[in-house]
Amino acid sequence: MKFPCGHLAYCTNIHPAESWEETLGALTLHTLRVRDLVAADGNPFAIGLRLSARAAAELLQGDRLARFKDWLAEENAYVFTINGFPYGDFHGTRVKEKVYQPDWTSPARVEYTKELFTIISELAPKSAGGSVSTLPGSFKAFGADESVIRENLIELADFIDALSEVSGTDLHLGLEPEPLGHFENTEETLRFFDRLLDDAQDHEKVKRRIGINYDCCHFALEYEDTRSSLEVLRREGLRISKIHLSAALALDPRGYAAIDTAARFDEPTYLHQVIERHPDGRILRYTDLPDAIAAYGPDNDAEQWRVHFHIPLDHDPEEPLKSTRVQASDTLKLCLDDPEMCTHFEIETYTWGVLPPEMQRPVEEQIAGEYRWVRERTGD
Repeated sequence: MKFPCGHLAYCTNIHPAESWEETLGALTLHTLRVRDLVAADGNPFAIGLRLSARAAAELLQGDRLARFKDWLAEENAYVFTINGFPYGDFHGTRVKEKVYQPDWTSPARVEYTKELFTIISELAPKSAGGSVSTLPGSFKAFGADESVIRENLIELADFIDALSEVSGTDLHLGLEPEPLGHFENTEETLRFFDRLLDDAQDHEKVKRRIGINYDCCHFALEYEDTRSSLEVLRREGLRISKIHLSAALALDPRGYAAIDTAARFDEPTYLHQVIERHPDGRILRYTDLPDAIAAYGPDNDAEQWRVHFHIPLDHDPEEPLKSTRVQASDTLKLCLDDPEMCTHFEIETYTWGVLPPEMQRPVEEQIAGEYRWVRERTGD
């Protein structure tokens, strides 16, 4: 839907679906219910689509895409963005580091992303443009060959640019920095783009078609200041393709029972990286929450943990736990002040199915609550 900062959707990766039939079923069952809860004014409702590689390939078969366009028109809905980070199964199985596979060294990742752009070029209104978000190249532990990543991204920039010309729609890819990703914070992102542009013959084309998917949760995990981070990315000429409105779990591990309370968020599906800050400014990174818990002892003077566990924007966990949702609030303030910062926004709390029981609500009510939280902060 339109809101003061641009276009706002929630990411449908919250709903388990791997085939196209399952995806359309989730949209019909859940997304239309969310629409009815948050878009009573009758204005077109925006959908942040998540398509697995399987669903994307199936949607491009026969007349399915044409029929989906008809469905969107009938339901007064539109798609302006697709989440192309998770390639395969994303619910009900061990995802963890497999969410980065195949990475950007793989032809399969390139072809999948091209299919997503073929789809979004048909779906996105020309007035909105179309974005696809993806992983930050790879996962650090994979030791990926970055030269191959850069080569594949430059190839994709050429593909997106040609498709944009044919479709008349502004299309762009957002690489999503994430803790322990191939690049994970502002400084690493800037250096990666320096190397990417050094390889490119047409710098402006690459900067026009490939940018950043700025996830508020991820940058909060890195203890980054929202304004400083976004302003330096913009000053360096990098495009903010999309902003994920999201929040991480935070805690002072020295607090009473804090570690035991945080342990309730340890679950077997997703990777919950932990970034630990010490009073002297030292930062330690742990691949997953159990690693951080096992390493914590009486001699550890860490003053804060930030845990990659997406917490609903409108619902802080009970003490001694907190969330980093102030970063999402600050990001919205900054974008209200600078409407050119970004126009694609997506609520992305995909962890509904693994939240502790006391934090769970009917999924449509959770999503509607997050919409209300966003709209309250933008005067909508």
